[in-house]
Amino acid sequence: MNPSGQGSDARQSTVGTPHDGSASVRVTGSHRSRGYGEGRAALLSAAVHVVANEGLRNLTYRSVAREAGVSHALVAHHFGDRDSLLTEALRFSLNNSVASISTKPGSGDLDALFDGLSGFIEEYPDDLAFQYELILESRRRTELRPYVEAIYEAYIGAIHIELERAGAQPDEALSRLVYAAADGLVFAQLAVGSGENTERSLQHLRSLLSASART
Repeated sequence: MNPSGQGSDARQSTVGTPHDGSASVRVTGSHRSRGYGEGRAALLSAAVHVVANEGLRNLTYRSVAREAGVSHALVAHHFGDRDSLLTEALRFSLNNSVASISTKPGSGDLDALFDGLSGFIEEYPDDLAFQYELILESRRRTELRPYVEAIYEAYIGAIHIELERAGAQPDEALSRLVYAAADGLVFAQLAVGSGENTERSLQHLRSLLSASART
C-alpha cells in the first residue's frame, strides 16, 4: 500500500504468500464479532488466539483444531496449507484492529483518532498480540517479512487518510511517526495494562496534531 493513496482504497493492503505469491491479505478495516462463532471465522479466531498465546511456531492444524474444538482435518479442508492459514489469520486480525484507528473512519476528525483505543486493547488483545508475535518472529524468519510489511502498510495508510482529511498535509514520515507513537502505547498497555496512561498520552497526541493542522 502507498500511504499517500487517496480514498477508501488506501485502507486496503495486499501481500503475497512467501512461496508463490498467489494468496493475498486484504484489509477492509471493518469490525468483526467477538468470539469464535461458526465455520471459517471460528478457525481464524482460534488461529489468532493460538499465535497470540503460544507463539507463531505453535501454529499448526492440530493446535487450531484443539482451540476451536474441531478436527484438524477441517482446518486443512478450509485452508489447504499453513501459509494460507497464516495469511487469512492476519487479514482477520487486521480487519478488526485497523478499524480502531478512528471511530469516524475517513472523516479527518482528529477527536475521533484513536478514540477508545485503550478499551479496544482490553477487549481484543489477541488480535494485537498476534501481530506482534508475527513481527518478532520475522526477525528470525525472513520469509515472514511480507506479512509484517502488510501490517505496517495497513495502519500507516489508514492514519495517512485521517491526517490528510484533517488538513495536516502529512508526508509519509509524519504518518509513520503517528503510527509509531500509537503502536508504542499499544505495546505498553499489552505489557503492563495501563489504559489510563494510554488515554492521557493519546490526548496529548491529538492536541499536537490539531495544532499542526491549524498551521
